[in-house]
Amino acid sequence: MSNIKEEIKNFIDENINSNDVVLFMKGEKDFPQCGFSATIVAILQKLEINFLDINVLESNELREGIKEYTDWPTIPQLYLKGEFIGGCDIIKELFHSGDLFKTLEEKQITYKK
Repeated sequence: MSNIKEEIKNFIDENINSNDVVLFMKGEKDFPQCGFSATIVAILQKLEINFLDINVLESNELREGIKEYTDWPTIPQLYLKGEFIGGCDIIKELFHSGDLFKTLEEKQITYKK
């Protein structure tokens, strides 16, 4: 049984379903507060992808809730068109292997080539 509060679950659902690209991170895109968050922000900015940044440091309930929501223990967490893609290591690997570009194209998310 999930311990995630209904209001937190609804907040997460609403944001990932109404934005093409959402990054749950520590800090904000203009001021990441951890190296892992900064790495994903740098990749998204390099590709000129417009994304919503959600600072999990503003709410302990959100920080714990997003981990439970995805059953993924770490932050940052990247969502594309409502689908959880991964954290820092996965996104870095997808970027370096070229698979991130395939995923972006499959999901029809515009990026700079």
